[in-house]
Amino acid sequence: MAIALRRYEAGSLPVDHAQLLVDIHADAYRDQRDDPFVQRFPWFAKHWTSRSGYSCAMAFDDDEPVGYSYGAPLEDGREWWRPHMSSPADPSTFAVSEVMVRPDWRKLGVAEQTHEALLADRIEALAVLYVDVTHDRVQAMYERWSYRKVGEHRPFEDAPLYAVMVRTLR
Repeated sequence: MAIALRRYEAGSLPVDHAQLLVDIHADAYRDQRDDPFVQRFPWFAKHWTSRSGYSCAMAFDDDEPVGYSYGAPLEDGREWWRPHMSSPADPSTFAVSEVMVRPDWRKLGVAEQTHEALLADRIEALAVLYVDVTHDRVQAMYERWSYRKVGEHRPFEDAPLYAVMVRTLR
C-alpha cells in the first residue's frame, strides 16, 4: 500500500471536495450514522470548506480516498482557546477541525501523515483542536503529536464536552 497525500486550499477546491469529506466521514462513523450530531456533518463540511484560509491534506491509497485533516485560521477575537490559557505574544491560530481516517486504513499512520502535512507550512503560531473528553486514546494521540490540554469547552448546547488542545507551531 502506497499512501499519497494531496493538498487542497480555499479558492482551488475540486467541485466534489465537500462531498468527499462527507463520504469519508460517513464511512468512519458508519456505526453511529443515526446519531443526530454525526448526521449534521455535511453542514460542518460546507461551513469549513467555505472559510477563508481553508486547507486540507487528504490521503489516497492509489485513487481511493482514505483520510484527511483540515482546518482554517481563526479570525481575531474568535480564538476559543483564549479563556483556557494566558495569551501568547503571537496568538495567531490555525484551527484543526477534523482528522478523519476510514476504518480499513486506521493504525497505519494515515492520521498523523495528513495532520503533519496540514500543519507543515502554516504561518500561525498555534494549532488548536477539540477532542471529545470521553476519547482518552485520541487525546493521548494528540499529546504524542505535541498538543497539550488547556481546558474543556462545550461549543454549543448539544455538542459533546471537548478537551481544548493547543500545539505551538513556531
